[in-house]
Amino acid sequence: MTTQEIANKWAEYCRTGQMDRAQEELYSDDCISLEMEGAQGFPQRVEGIKAIVEKGKLWEGMVEEFHGLEIEGPIVAGNHFTATMKMDITMKGQPRRNDEEIALFRVENGKIVSEQFFYSVD
Repeated sequence: MTTQEIANKWAEYCRTGQMDRAQEELYSDDCISLEMEGAQGFPQRVEGIKAIVEKGKLWEGMVEEFHGLEIEGPIVAGNHFTATMKMDITMKGQPRRNDEEIALFRVENGKIVSEQFFYSVD
């Protein structure tokens, strides 16, 4: 698959609540994931699809209620793509809020090999 095809599939899977399917089909086994420095409850870097899946489960465990997700993009440049993710979410013990982040991905040999997220750390 091309980077554009992978980006389109990733966005569609996210929009339809199928992130696990995106990880199974689109991610390399040795993919890395990077969070913002100072993010609460997450390691800044995890390596390997198994660790990325576990990080996702950790995040899901922090969520009280997920109200919606909007994806803007993807925008492709070479072997990278990006998208804006806007989440309407209630985290456990916190009021409902809207979070925004930019997700940046790198693709090699038809698979996502890295993901990085940029957002406000409060």
